[in-house]
Amino acid sequence: MKNIEKVSLHLGYKTDNEQLHCLYCDLTLSVHEIFSIDSRFFDATYKMQQHINEVHGGNFEMLLQRPKKDIGLSDIQVEMLRYFYEGLSDEEIVEKSDTISSVSTVRQHRFKMRERERQAHYYLALMELLKTPHPYSVHEGAKQVDERYAITNDERQKILSNYFKEGLDGAIETIPSKEKRKIVILQHIITRFEAKKSYTEAQVNAILKGVHEDYVSLRRYLIEYGFMTRSDDGSHYELTAHS
Repeated sequence: MKNIEKVSLHLGYKTDNEQLHCLYCDLTLSVHEIFSIDSRFFDATYKMQQHINEVHGGNFEMLLQRPKKDIGLSDIQVEMLRYFYEGLSDEEIVEKSDTISSVSTVRQHRFKMRERERQAHYYLALMELLKTPHPYSVHEGAKQVDERYAITNDERQKILSNYFKEGLDGAIETIPSKEKRKIVILQHIITRFEAKKSYTEAQVNAILKGVHEDYVSLRRYLIEYGFMTRSDDGSHYELTAHS
C-alpha cells in the first residue's frame, strides 16, 4: 500500500487535489470526469468503487489481506469477519466453518468484536488528542512563546547556528523535538514569508521544502504554534498579525 499521510481506509481510495487515488494500484481519476458504464453515466466516485470491486475483489477483502501486524487480527477473527460481512447467521457460520463448532462461540466472537470496535473509538480519539498540544502548551504566537520560554538572543543564535549549519538561508537536518528549540526554528522560518500575503498550500510547501524534507510537519507546527493561519477549506495560508 502506498505510504500516504491520511486516507479513508474504509473507502479504498484517497482524495488529493481533486483526484481519487486507488490505494491498491496506480489508478487515478479526476473528480471532474464522467464515466459511461453500460450506457449510463457515473461520477469518479462510483467508477473508483467499481474498480476496487472488480479488479481488487472489494475493499473489505483487500483490508483483510493486510499483514497481521497492520490489522491485528488472528486467522479465526479474519474468518469470523468474512462470515459476518456475508451476513450469515450464527447457525450458518457453525455449519460452514471448519474451526467453529458451537453457536455460543460465534456469539462470543461477535461480542468481542463489538467491544473491540468500542475500544477503537476511544483509542483513535486519544491519538487525535496527542496530535494537539496540551492547552497549556498551545501557543497563540511568537510573543507568547517568548514570554513562556524566555528565549534570550544568545540562546536563539546558538540554536540557529547549531541547526542551520549551512547558513540561515539553508536547510536543517532534523526538526527539534524540544519545544524551545522548535520555537526558535519556527520563528526563523516565518521570515521566509511575507506579511499580509496569502499563500496557497503548494506555495507554503515549496518554501518549507527548502528547510526540511518533512515540510508537512513544519506546516502543521506553524499552525499549531500560532505563527500562521489557515482558511477553513485549506486553500490559503497567512502569517498571523503578531508573527
